Amino acid sequence: MSHKIEILEGAFVVSDAHYSHQRPVFLNFLRDIHSKKLLPTQLILMGDIFDTLFGGVPYTFKINEEAINLINKISMDIEVVYLEGNHDFNLKNIFVNAKIFPISQQPVLAKYDTKNILLAHGDIESNLIYKLYAYVIRRPMILSVLNMINSILSNFIIKKLDNYLSKKDDCKEFIGLKKFISDRLVGKYDCEYFIEGHFHQNKTIEFEDFIYINLGVFACNQRYFIVKSLKEAELLQEKSFS
Repeated sequence: MSHKIEILEGAFVVSDAHYSHQRPVFLNFLRDIHSKKLLPTQLILMGDIFDTLFGGVPYTFKINEEAINLINKISMDIEVVYLEGNHDFNLKNIFVNAKIFPISQQPVLAKYDTKNILLAHGDIESNLIYKLYAYVIRRPMILSVLNMINSILSNFIIKKLDNYLSKKDDCKEFIGLKKFISDRLVGKYDCEYFIEGHFHQNKTIEFEDFIYINLGVFACNQRYFIVKSLKEAELLQEKSFS
């Protein structure tokens, strides 16, 4: 695994915004960054930023157009790091100035001074069935077929999916999280911190090998995180956008 990025003090870290027209708050967050009302040194997007954004399905670009344009404008001013999730993938040709990391390149090894930090959306180390699904759904031919069917049906598939996802409970507690994470990650990685989203838990767990951080989800209480100074005891400061 190669060293891919440098994390900056003052970087904003955001996971699981699940943005759609039915959940528009994230758009205001991007507007505030673009207008310099908020001043991150770097923007790290940890996946599932959009509820539906699939490279190869143009209708998903259309429904997310303003947010996409804002991220592209922001990436002209500061570094934007985007780890693809399970709701947003094949993004390289959408966010041309951002550093894009698909699931196949996660976890991403980042440096913060001398600290080794691994970043992942959270759907790595999944079972074989999920890995097969994740591989197939990202294939250009599959997405081309999905796009064709969706277009024939007047975008019924994506509209139905958006409506279903907007009703999901993003704030559920994951019972047994510590054992689940231990079974997935402990003994497999060499780092000081392992940071993920996906599970929506906003919890920090100290293992012997590393400190594990599962990020709070922006879609629930509009949580995001700021990378603190190395002089501080904790790596991330939780903030709430309102």
